[in-house]
Amino acid sequence: NPYFRLQFVNSSQGRVHNPTGQGVAAFSAKKKEINKLPSGSSSAQVHPGKPTNDHATGKIEEGSSRRNITRKKTDPAATGQYDSRNKKQGGAGKGKWLDPMDGSDHIAAAIGPLDPNDPLYVAEEDADPSSYILSSSEGADELRHSGASPSAYDASNDKAVYGPMLTLSEFKIRVSDAVREYFDSSDADEVVRCIDEMKCRDYHAEVVKRAISLGLDEGPRERELVSRLLACLHPNPLTDEEMEMGFEVLLDSIDDLVIDIPDAKAMVGSFVARAVVDEVLAPAFLSNRNNTHPGDCVVEKAVSLLSREHCTARLEKVWGPGDGRPVAELKQTMDQLLKEYLLSRELDEAASCVRELKASHFHHELVKRGVKIAMEEDGRDHASESSSLDAMAALFKFLVNNSIVSDYQVAKGVSRLEKILDDLKLDVPAAPKMLDEFEGMARDGGFLHIATSGK
Repeated sequence: NPYFRLQFVNSSQGRVHNPTGQGVAAFSAKKKEINKLPSGSSSAQVHPGKPTNDHATGKIEEGSSRRNITRKKTDPAATGQYDSRNKKQGGAGKGKWLDPMDGSDHIAAAIGPLDPNDPLYVAEEDADPSSYILSSSEGADELRHSGASPSAYDASNDKAVYGPMLTLSEFKIRVSDAVREYFDSSDADEVVRCIDEMKCRDYHAEVVKRAISLGLDEGPRERELVSRLLACLHPNPLTDEEMEMGFEVLLDSIDDLVIDIPDAKAMVGSFVARAVVDEVLAPAFLSNRNNTHPGDCVVEKAVSLLSREHCTARLEKVWGPGDGRPVAELKQTMDQLLKEYLLSRELDEAASCVRELKASHFHHELVKRGVKIAMEEDGRDHASESSSLDAMAALFKFLVNNSIVSDYQVAKGVSRLEKILDDLKLDVPAAPKMLDEFEGMARDGGFLHIATSGK
């Protein structure tokens, strides 16, 4: 039958490929049965085991595209309370500690009263729990049972302490603070007193490393102070063995210091050589270190410094001028600085040298000696124009404007010049007139605001 064949082909093609959806039912057969139910019946009769859902989103109107939203089990509206344990959060719920995993909840029940017949039972410790002593040293228990006397007493806990009072990290912090305060006060006795009060003899080797490491970040004055501090710390509270151990620890960590301070090896070599000259470190330390670590450039640098002619006198000034030396040497350095400036007239170079002196409290001496040298350079009769005096006024104006020298120090230096004016007139008869000229230039330049004493 040709007509039947054509209809069969058309229906097959419609089933296989129907992009428009023509002829497809809008609702399933079960949905149609639900719609045919009487108004008094509910869907529970069709699905007896399925709970009813009267939520507004569960009602689908014919021809509507609104979706049926399924509520979570943790919805407070559905359950009346929110339980976060059902929420997976990140990692599909992994890593959540719901119960103790270390067994700490069973320890109290598992451990009963201690047995006095136990070989590990110690009556003086286990009978009274308050007799336990906490210490940062691993050998504190051995010291206690050996009959040694306690190293300190903790008043806050009313207990005797065996071993160091502090941990190593705490000791390092306190030593660093003490050394930084020493850089400001130059009081080595205070550092010695601080180390004695900490009562951490096991960590004394760290004092050498911390002091030198902090000195490497500072200038020549601080490095000289560190060398003097090591001399004050030896032999008490730091013994020969502790001092050598401190330098050993420092040399072993030299590679880490070079990362931050490229010249660390040369400067540490100077510290080692200076320690040998100050009799803080034995010369045998260098030979022993060279045998255990051949080719150590720090040791070779120290040996080369000690092998030079007049090495003792040179190493005493290894950190250069302005490092806390006596006042006479500081005055000599100021004279050289001022004379070089009058020859070169370079303000930046002179300001850099004044800053390196690290003697802000002594700048009044710089003003006094500078004006005096300028007077001597200009001549006895002051017949010509004061070129040196003008240059010196320009220098101090530059120093005050760049906050290197304070105007108070300038006024104090001028006041000291007025007090020795009678002696200056013996060498420079025109000294009073030249000093008046300098004060006028200073006031015009704005770096002399404080009135000086009368002549």
